Amino acid sequence: MRTKEPSKQNSSRRFRPDEVLKQRSGLREDFKAYVAAKYSKVEEVKSDTTKFFVDVCRLKPFAYQLELAQLYKQNQFLAVRWPRQTGKSTSIGGLLLQDAYENPDLNVGFIGPSWRQTKLNLRRVASFCRNLPPGSCSIQKTRISFKNGSVIEAFPNNSDTIRGNTFHRLWWDETNFTAGDEELYDAILFILGTTNGKLIASSTPFNSDSLFWKMCNHKDYSDFVRHHFSWEKALDPLGLLNPQMIERIRRQFGDDQARWRREMEAEWAEDEDVWLPQSLIVSCVGTAKSCGVDLEEYDEEKSYSGRFFAGLDLAQTRDYCVFSVVESVNDRLYLRFLKIFPHPTTYAHVLGFIKLLQDHWGSFEKIRIDYTREGPSIIADMETAGLDNAEGVNFSVPRKSEMASLLKQRMSSHQFYYPLTNWERPYRGDICTELNVERYQLRKDANIGFSHASGTHDDVFWSIALAIYGTVEMQPEPFLAIVPR
Repeated sequence: MRTKEPSKQNSSRRFRPDEVLKQRSGLREDFKAYVAAKYSKVEEVKSDTTKFFVDVCRLKPFAYQLELAQLYKQNQFLAVRWPRQTGKSTSIGGLLLQDAYENPDLNVGFIGPSWRQTKLNLRRVASFCRNLPPGSCSIQKTRISFKNGSVIEAFPNNSDTIRGNTFHRLWWDETNFTAGDEELYDAILFILGTTNGKLIASSTPFNSDSLFWKMCNHKDYSDFVRHHFSWEKALDPLGLLNPQMIERIRRQFGDDQARWRREMEAEWAEDEDVWLPQSLIVSCVGTAKSCGVDLEEYDEEKSYSGRFFAGLDLAQTRDYCVFSVVESVNDRLYLRFLKIFPHPTTYAHVLGFIKLLQDHWGSFEKIRIDYTREGPSIIADMETAGLDNAEGVNFSVPRKSEMASLLKQRMSSHQFYYPLTNWERPYRGDICTELNVERYQLRKDANIGFSHASGTHDDVFWSIALAIYGTVEMQPEPFLAIVPR
């Protein structure tokens, strides 16, 4: 019987082990060639920071970044004080990555006000590692291990943890915002004394009674080489700042010249009439050192249980609607959530969001809301939306003084803590700056009047004050009347 010859189509589908092995071998050779090319390219930039920044970090280095690189190579202690948005963290991370990759058995530590902060810096450095040769490092959430034995690791703000490690390089970011800075520095000195290692301390200036101020100014800290410049030095084409960005930031800061000096000129500045002093604000950043735990914001999509109190500061046009949630735990209050609603936002959208949060977290024990403009109707709207325990607060002069005083009292008595958070939208800000924005003056009627600089926003301040105020009973305002004789 004559067999049917296989068609060309069937023949093409036939499994051919020799061809598969040949293709696999070809892929192996291609990968080896790729890895060799990667190694060769990185070897070419060895000890050349400019090329390392370009080829590995994918950065265009500017003169002030290369100045920092030179100072880092030549000195043991370095205090870095740059304006915002000029690439400070990126530059330092790139320098330490190059050091760890090119030099074997280096232990590099990242520390900061909170573990969250240091993990963010480690994540930034890890993004550069994808441009290194495959297999040259292993990346984990808090650690990058290199084939040559070097390690970069993120650590929380804990002097005891620091003492238990050996470091050849330490990067202390946001030094000015670190609780227990003196004690942590003592631990760092002890460690670096045994390894002759290097310390980079970097921060935006804030309060002047801080260790970072001493590093940058005091004669007893003359071992620190200081690298500081103002925004003009980083203006395009000399740096990352373009004129449009500068004007936008200047408008956002408005009349708050102290903030402009701190963030764009990298100088210390504080208004004498601010309600919450900078030192008090920094002392209430919630870290393992200050309150026993590194505070992080709660996820609005997850479920939590606890005694929650909320504050809602309403706005429609110039200012922003802000919703804050604090949790009461063992006579302490922790800021768990902060939401700034962008423009334009309707009240219906705000109330709908709060209802979703209430469904995830359970009911709020109290929601205090500024209803100075809207009146009792907004409370009725909240009840209709299914929001429990809403109570309106009229922002009269005595009532604002009562709320602001309670907030200050809770901070002074170490009963209120918050995570070190920052945001870019809907406007550029951070928790410390927003709490520092409110000013006060003594009025002729002996009451305290509150205000904020033109161009700034005090919605975060009053939203948090409302949430704190929700933890106490609201007494009726005193009523004064003139009785005729």
